[in-house]
Amino acid sequence: MSTIAIANPQLEVPSYRVLNVRVDAVQIPDAIKIMESWIEERGPARYVAVTGMHGVSVSREDAEFGKILGCAGLVVPDGMPLVWLGRWQGFKHMKRRVYGPELMETFCRETGSRYRHFFYGGAPGVADALAQAEHERYGIQVAGAYCPPFRPLSQEEEREVQAQIADTRPDVLWVGLSTPKQERWMYEHRDTLQVPVMLGVGAAFDLNTGRLKQAPAWMRENGLEWLFRLCAEPRRLWQRYIVNGSKFLWAVCTEHLLPRIF
Repeated sequence: MSTIAIANPQLEVPSYRVLNVRVDAVQIPDAIKIMESWIEERGPARYVAVTGMHGVSVSREDAEFGKILGCAGLVVPDGMPLVWLGRWQGFKHMKRRVYGPELMETFCRETGSRYRHFFYGGAPGVADALAQAEHERYGIQVAGAYCPPFRPLSQEEEREVQAQIADTRPDVLWVGLSTPKQERWMYEHRDTLQVPVMLGVGAAFDLNTGRLKQAPAWMRENGLEWLFRLCAEPRRLWQRYIVNGSKFLWAVCTEHLLPRIF
């Protein structure tokens, strides 16, 4: 168990380890307080890694990605297995996951027009649709939106995007590129974008615009969302959930559970 200082010393956050990845023992209200403290501070860009089983699994096979997670200002448990492991390690207050789509909706609802938001990611038109939807629902200020092509940006395109974000001066930058691409993007841009808060929220772009159907609440709250998503997109997600999920479960058993039992 350890703690990290988050801008305001009063917001020191306890954390625990899952397969050598730091996970911060927070719930959605805690994450929102921390994000607001970063915006108020107007310091260097910080990013939030919304991480579940998949992100932890990737970090085991990619040391560079593990470093990227370690450099995040906040690593929140977007997955019930990480929540259960937090409870196992003594954080009994962890009742629910910090679900990316819910974190976005709650932040927008609770802060309303207080901040300027930029949406980066998604298929063509999705970022604009999401920005419009959140504005209509909660009255947020929309700084801008950009849907990158499904290829690396050219140097000229990269300069244009950075200039667009700089000109619109957002307080919060929502990134929807999926793991691990979104975390890499935030890490690579942490020193070039003057944005207090960046969050990688992946499928939230599609879920919060209704392009993808959400799993029922009882599945999301009991660690079964993976099954719902696998049934919906088996060709895209079978390796993530079947292959990587099995590796994750085995590693957790051998490194966390069995040593405590024996």
